[in-house]
Amino acid sequence: MHYSVLIIDDEKELSEYTAKYFNMSGVTAQYALDSASALECLRDNTYSLILLDINLGDDSGFELCQKIRQTADIPIFFISARSAEDDMLLALSIGGDDYICKPYSLGVLLAKVKAELKRYESAHKTDEKPDEHIVKLGSAGIDLKKASVTKDGKETPLKSMEYKILVYLLRNSDRVIPKEEIFEKIWDTTFVGDVTLNVHIRHLREKIEDDAGDPRYIKTVWGVGFMLDTKGAA
Repeated sequence: MHYSVLIIDDEKELSEYTAKYFNMSGVTAQYALDSASALECLRDNTYSLILLDINLGDDSGFELCQKIRQTADIPIFFISARSAEDDMLLALSIGGDDYICKPYSLGVLLAKVKAELKRYESAHKTDEKPDEHIVKLGSAGIDLKKASVTKDGKETPLKSMEYKILVYLLRNSDRVIPKEEIFEKIWDTTFVGDVTLNVHIRHLREKIEDDAGDPRYIKTVWGVGFMLDTKGAA
């Protein structure tokens, strides 16, 4: 059976209430309280997005994320009361698409989830020609419909936030974009650490650039922000 969201959190009351709130709001949701139950749900059903807590009793959400990433590329939003920058950095580095700190507003969380589901499910429709949404940057082909990058014959999916940042850079190409503008437009807040943005930029460069350490396209403008140089000047 297909569900829109799987909530993986050992706080039973919160998980149950969140799932009920989502279902009443038109977003089909299930919840699991530990890693074993979550993996069983993933074997028996399909999902478009996962909300994953870091602390799962004796289990670790970090380890579970790595297991899920071995077979699935669906968006994973970490939800956690842990607000340390190191936790956020690790979550994003191992395959998380976003990091949402508890306590959170269910209304805001639902809005974030709906926006991501719309993008993810739209990207996986197959009723259009495969090359209608291809953008070329050097040897990299960016498929905006499938949210993926093809380079050297290898297709690599873009994570949710990578996709959003890249689309914003493309729409504002050849213009220096302040970091604060990216925070506001992508995360809907200016209260986002530089480390979070830098991790996503690094991952984008690794997927697009010939040399991520010496980027030709996604350039850093020190003290200001970033610019997508479509000319890729050396």
